[in-house]
Amino acid sequence: MTSVTTARTGLAVVCFFACALAAAVAAAGPVAFQVSRAGTTMLQEAPSGSGDLADVELSAAFVGGDEDGVEVDGVFNPRPLVNRTIGAGPGQPVPASAARRAKSNPELSRSFDGLNHRDQRFANGGSQFTWEPPDQALCVGNGFVLESVNSALRVYDTTGNPLSGVIDLNTFFGYPAAINRTPLLAFGPDINDPSCYFDRDTQRWFHVALSFDVNSVNDARTGSNHLEIAVSQTASPLGPWTIYRVPAQNDGTQGTPDHGCIARVRGVNVHGPCLGDYPHLGADANAFFITTNEFNFFASGFRGAQVYAFSKRALAAGAATVNAVLFDTADPNDSPVRGFTVSPATSPGGIYDTSNGGTEFFLSSDAVFFSPAVSDHVLVWAVSNTQAIDSMPSGLALSVRAVQTLTYSRPPLSDQKAGDLPLRDCLADTALVTPSGLGCWRLLGVGGGPFVNPEPRLASDDSRMQQVAFANGKLWGALGTAVLVNGETRAGIAYFVLNPHSGDIFQQGIIAVPGNNVIYPAVAVTPSGRGVMAFTLVGPDHFPSAAYVGLDAKIGAGDVHVAAEGAGPQDGFSEYRPLSLPVGIRPRWGDYGAAAVDGHSIWIASEYIGQTCTLAQYEMAPVGQCGGTRTSLANWATRISEITP
Repeated sequence: MTSVTTARTGLAVVCFFACALAAAVAAAGPVAFQVSRAGTTMLQEAPSGSGDLADVELSAAFVGGDEDGVEVDGVFNPRPLVNRTIGAGPGQPVPASAARRAKSNPELSRSFDGLNHRDQRFANGGSQFTWEPPDQALCVGNGFVLESVNSALRVYDTTGNPLSGVIDLNTFFGYPAAINRTPLLAFGPDINDPSCYFDRDTQRWFHVALSFDVNSVNDARTGSNHLEIAVSQTASPLGPWTIYRVPAQNDGTQGTPDHGCIARVRGVNVHGPCLGDYPHLGADANAFFITTNEFNFFASGFRGAQVYAFSKRALAAGAATVNAVLFDTADPNDSPVRGFTVSPATSPGGIYDTSNGGTEFFLSSDAVFFSPAVSDHVLVWAVSNTQAIDSMPSGLALSVRAVQTLTYSRPPLSDQKAGDLPLRDCLADTALVTPSGLGCWRLLGVGGGPFVNPEPRLASDDSRMQQVAFANGKLWGALGTAVLVNGETRAGIAYFVLNPHSGDIFQQGIIAVPGNNVIYPAVAVTPSGRGVMAFTLVGPDHFPSAAYVGLDAKIGAGDVHVAAEGAGPQDGFSEYRPLSLPVGIRPRWGDYGAAAVDGHSIWIASEYIGQTCTLAQYEMAPVGQCGGTRTSLANWATRISEITP
């Protein structure tokens, strides 16, 4: 039987703060601490698994979406749990006067398929869960391309040839397998939300993820969660890595500060752990940064973004202890503004901002704090005096300013081009005759069917800031927004190129394709200021496809190019009852893509759909495999492309 055990529920969380700061405001009160080396690791390969559905396919972690979900006890007994976004419903659409139509791509140097759901699910002999979405990470350098998804990674050369097998993240970070199904069920930590970065200064690879500690017998969350940091010991990702673990529950345990998070126990609020969700990374000349969104772990409620700074030199050297600093944007002693998804910048070619003793910049949006979810400014954050990280880490300072921008708002769900949806059709099918006389839905291990589900629509994000770059003295970022194109409300993208010191805007605009949607942008920019933004293109004219535009600080965004057209619609468990939830289904997509600079080239990674099959093909044994192109419960794939801007 397919066992579904945890998801998330929506809860409106309101955050009030000064929205029009005219100048940077200095903050105080960072917490300085040290992180100890936790061990070493290598890319240890194991044979891939194969076959049909297992008894436990879905983790007791968050499986239903960042909002409108529920925790489920056993199979389908809902009770409220954590909400990991804070917006509610789409915002008001903004006009997209510069709408663009998709066209072919003359600038594409190469493009190849990266990891897909089948690769991830069957890594480590199949000791993995089914996950949606992939949450892509991408880093490139020295002739290597490293891609990571929610629970696996792989290394390629720059022509797309695999240089490693598919490595599950539990093994990579030195943990037991996510799940061992025989002879008795045993569970390891859940690892997700990966990011990676190749640092040209130190010639080291950095890989970051979030882990949840679990009860090894029943997979129940313990509340303890960590930021996992792996740093290569050489200039090759195929060599040894050093591991550091940073407790993120911030409840006073394991040396963490106590941020006062709550847990909901039998209807009563008690002291509980926090959750360091959605870790993303950046770096300047001196420090390595990770930011998180901090929620209550065992109750709904958002606290504020956390900003961690670490000594880059110490991490690169594999030091026994590493200096670190934590800023809590929910604490007025640290910040006058509560941040949400404060995205740190990476700087191509090792060109950083050296003002104020070294400065790292970040961008965030705030539309999710308002109802309706609309805003006309972004927040520019800075951590200054980063040169002090090795000698006096408490000397780092956090500041923030608001910058007036075009209006943007929370995007709507994205529709898809019509095509075969064999999982959806299987759940509704009663015609298949088996020796036991069961319909196709029974072969998936679910009871109470058949189940009729509507045409799925994809999540389009919540207008949080996505990947940020600092290049050519400018800060570059993008986010999802609702757009009005030819009288239709669609999901689009707003982008910004600005001076992080003065707040002056060099370029801003809207990316939209008439009749279709563009979602989950990721931006990378060369040192000379030539940029590329990757995203998924999807709508009535396009199956989910890997696409991009060029970016320039003088002329803005170019036309939409398609790196790889999708072959069929998204057809995964998170969009269908009863596999996801009895209430509040939200089809998963994203939660982010990735882009990276390598010399004069920009590499992009986007989620797309690379296969299609009919219900008849899906029902052939082994059920749901469609000739080895997908799994029974999901069909997402990723595309990696090199572009010369």
